[in-house]
Amino acid sequence: MFHRYLQLLSRRTKPLTNPRRSLSSLLQNNKKNNNNNNLHSTRSMTADEKYNGLYRRTDSLTEQVRTLNKQVQLLKDKLSNANDNDSNVEVSPALQQLQTMNQKLKYQKTMLERTLTEEKEKCAQKMFNVHTGLVSLFQAAIVKAFPECSAKIPVVLTLAQNVKFGDYQCNSAMAATKILKGSGINLAPPLVAKSIVENIPANDIIKKVEIAGPGFINIHLKKGCVIDIVNRVNREKVYPPGVPGTNRRVVIDFSSPNIAKQMHVGHLRSTIIGESLSRLLEFVGLDVLRLNHVGDWGTQFGMLIAHLEDEFPNYKTEVPPIKDLQEFYKASKKRFDEDEVFKKRAYQRVVQLQGGDADVLKAWGMICDASRKEFQRVYDRLEVTLTERGESFYNPLMPKVIDELKASGKCKLADGDDGRWIMHVPDMKVPLILAKSDGGFTYDTSDMAAIKHRLVEERADWLIYVVDGGQGDHFKQIFGGAQEAGWYNPTAKRVDHVSFGVVLGEDKKKFKTRSGETVKLSDLMDEGLKRSMEKLLEKGRDKELTQEELLAAQTSVAYGCIKYADLSHNRIMDYVFSFDKMLDDKGNTAVYLLYAYTRVRSIQRRSNVPRADIDKHIRDVSISLEHEKEWKLGKMLCRYPEVVVRCMEELVLHPLCEYLYELAGTLTEFYDECQCIEKNKQGEIVSVDMNRMALLEAVARIFESGFYIVGIKPVSRM
Repeated sequence: MFHRYLQLLSRRTKPLTNPRRSLSSLLQNNKKNNNNNNLHSTRSMTADEKYNGLYRRTDSLTEQVRTLNKQVQLLKDKLSNANDNDSNVEVSPALQQLQTMNQKLKYQKTMLERTLTEEKEKCAQKMFNVHTGLVSLFQAAIVKAFPECSAKIPVVLTLAQNVKFGDYQCNSAMAATKILKGSGINLAPPLVAKSIVENIPANDIIKKVEIAGPGFINIHLKKGCVIDIVNRVNREKVYPPGVPGTNRRVVIDFSSPNIAKQMHVGHLRSTIIGESLSRLLEFVGLDVLRLNHVGDWGTQFGMLIAHLEDEFPNYKTEVPPIKDLQEFYKASKKRFDEDEVFKKRAYQRVVQLQGGDADVLKAWGMICDASRKEFQRVYDRLEVTLTERGESFYNPLMPKVIDELKASGKCKLADGDDGRWIMHVPDMKVPLILAKSDGGFTYDTSDMAAIKHRLVEERADWLIYVVDGGQGDHFKQIFGGAQEAGWYNPTAKRVDHVSFGVVLGEDKKKFKTRSGETVKLSDLMDEGLKRSMEKLLEKGRDKELTQEELLAAQTSVAYGCIKYADLSHNRIMDYVFSFDKMLDDKGNTAVYLLYAYTRVRSIQRRSNVPRADIDKHIRDVSISLEHEKEWKLGKMLCRYPEVVVRCMEELVLHPLCEYLYELAGTLTEFYDECQCIEKNKQGEIVSVDMNRMALLEAVARIFESGFYIVGIKPVSRM
C-alpha cells in the first residue's frame, strides 16, 4: 500500500534533490511563464504590480508555496492514517522514505517563502522603467503576430522627436518586413505595423498607438502611468531601475597616481569618471570595490630612498618633513642621471627593497605615507572614495603567476635565448613580457597578477579599468592573457577597459602651465575655487547669502563645474578645459543645473508653506498633470530610469548629463507658463498651487539623485 502510494505521489510531486538549484530553476521558468501570462492579462492591477516586473515572479512563487503546503499536509495525513491503523507496526523503509520526502518538501516550502519575501522587497525598491515596459509589450506583440520569426525581429524603440507624434516610436516594422520576406511572408511595412499593434497586450502604459508613414508606430503614454511614477518618487524616494544581475561583484580600477609624484591633470579624468561610474553601479545595486592601483613599487624607489638617506639621515627615528614630493622626485632623478656613484647606490637600494631590508622598507614606507597624505587631500576635496591596492600588493603574487603559466606551457622563453619569459596572446603582435632577462618583473607581470587576484581571489564578476585610451593595446593583451590562462571566461564574466581622451588647453594642445609644466590637480582646484568666488561676487551673491552659504556655493560650483565639464563630454573624445565655459550659467554646465535646482528650493521657501504641509499634501493627494507643461515635466521625470540603464550598459556619463540639462530646460518651460505662487499688487501671497509644489519636489529629488552620480553637491541657496 505504502509502495503504491509512494510511486503515485513521486510521479506527481517529485522532490528536488538540490533545493538551491531548484529555486533558481523555478525562478527562471516562472519568469518565462509569467512574462507571457501577465503581458496578456487584463486583470486589474495595483500600481506596484503593473510597474515592477519582479512582481511577476512572486505570483508564481506564491502558487508554488500553496502547492507545497497541500503536498505536505497530504503526506501528514497519510502518515497519520498509517500510524492509526497499526501503532505497533515497525516503521517500514517505505514509511521512512515518505517521512524523508515530507522533510524535503517542508524545506523547499521554507526556501520558497524566503525567496518570495526577498523578491517582494526587491520589487518595492525599483523605479519603473517606461522604456523597458514598452519593449516588453512590443516583444510580446511581435511573438504573437509572427511566432515563426519573432526571435529575429528586434524591438526598435526611440523617443518621439515631435510631441505630435506621441511620446515614443516603435520602428520595428521596416526591419520585420525584410525578415518576414526571407521566410516567404510578403507584407508591406504598414501591414506589419498593423499586425504588431493588433497584438499589443492589454496594459496600463499605453493610451493609444498610431501607424504613420512607412510603418512607424507612434506611442502615446497613459497619464495614470506617469502620475503613479511621480507619486512614488515623492511618497518614497528615487529608486534605481530594475536591472538584471544586481548580485554581481564589480571591481573598478581608477585614479592610480604614482608615489612621490603630485597628482596632475592627467589623473583628473580617470578619477572623476571612475568615481561617478562607481556611484552609478552602486545606485543600481551592484557590489562595488573601488581600487587605487598606485605605482608604489619599482626601480625608481632606489633613487628616492638613496636621496632620502642623504637629505634626512635621521629618518629612522624622525619622520622626514618632505614639503614638496614633486621637487623631491626631481632632485633624486637629477642625481641619478648625473652621479654614477649615486646611481650605483640607488640600484643597491632596489635590491635591498626587494630583499626585505628593514631600514630600506621603512624609508620606502615613509615616502609612500607622505604621498598618500597628498593624494587623500585631493580625494577629500573631490569626495572620492578608494581602497589603495598598489603594485607592491601584487609583488609577492607575481612569481606564482609565472610558475603557473610556465607549468601550463603558456609562458615560454623568448626566441634567441635572451632569458626573457614571454606569453603570446591571440591576435596580438607583441607578446606579454613576464620576466626580463635579469629575472626582474614588468608592468605586464604586475597586471597579470592583479587580474588573476581580482577574478579568482576577489571573485569579481565584472572588472572595469578606467585608464586612458593610449593603454588600449596593453589591456587587450592583459584580458587576452587572462583568458588564455583560464582565469577569465567571457561568457561568465565581464571585463572592460573604460578608455578616455586627453584634456586639452584652449590652444587645443595638451593642457599645461605657461612654463610647459603639467598642471597639478591641487592647483587646478584652487583656481576653480578662486574663479567660482569671483563669479558669485560678480552676481552680488555675497549680499544675499550668509558667509556659510556663500562658501558652500563656492565649493559646489568650483568642484562641480570641473567634474561636470569632464563627464558631459563623451569620454572617448578629447575636450578643452576652460573655466570660462565651465562657469557659464546659460549653457550645459554644472552652474546652470545648480541654479535650476536652487530655483526649485527657492520657490518652495517663498511659498511660506511649511515643509510638513507639503509632505502631507504629497501623502494625501495624487499629482495632477493637466497643463501641457506639467505633463511634459512629468514625462521627463519618468525617463530617468532608462537614462541610468543606458549609462550603466555603455559605461558612459554624458547621457545622464544631457538628461539633467534637458530636465532643467523643461523646468524653465514649466515656470514660464505655470504659476506656482499667486501674489496681489502689494506682493502678498494670495494662493499657492500645492499640486505644482509637489511636482517641483519630484523634480528636486530627481536632480539630487543625478547630481550624486555625477558628483555635484546640491545647495539650497546660491
